Amino acid sequence: MGKRPVWLNWPNVVTVVRILFIPVFVYLAVSTSHRALAAWLLGFLGATDYLDGYLARRLNQVSELGKILDPVCDRLLMISAVLVVAGVGAVPWWFAGLTLAREILVSVATLALAAMGAARIDVLWWGKTSTFALMTAYPLFLLTSQKYGRAATWQGDMRVGVWAVGVMGLALAWAVVAGYLAPAREALRAGREGRRVG
Repeated sequence: MGKRPVWLNWPNVVTVVRILFIPVFVYLAVSTSHRALAAWLLGFLGATDYLDGYLARRLNQVSELGKILDPVCDRLLMISAVLVVAGVGAVPWWFAGLTLAREILVSVATLALAAMGAARIDVLWWGKTSTFALMTAYPLFLLTSQKYGRAATWQGDMRVGVWAVGVMGLALAWAVVAGYLAPAREALRAGREGRRVG
């Protein structure tokens, strides 16, 4: 029996499953009346963002494929969530646009730094906090947008809290962009020095 490839591990399986369920979320939210189910699925997919990283560290199953798949999955999930939740009218497009602009800016900057040979940048804790806040807010925006009847007065009360979390997450997300400027310059310098030494 051959040795299992290093990329075939539990963290990567979790990431691939998360990616495969993104179209399911889109279908439920856009093409069915099960908006609440779509919201819960989106919340679950967002919550499991930390599971693949935890398994990689816990099981010592870090792979180069995983380092690529995980951020790709996170970006796909966030962009899908923003477009779908705004598309069904659960959140205003100005809020969605600011979220998307930040995601696109970070993605382009990441690709540009990689192309220029920059060293790996450690994720800032407040970057994780902003992502957690937004991935909490968007499913709840979707959940509280469905009409459940007159008895569902909890929606209005919850939506106030959801807006507070969402605005905090968005403001923090843009602050993180500024916070990455100095580490990005250092990573670019370290990458260039590493190539000269090598």
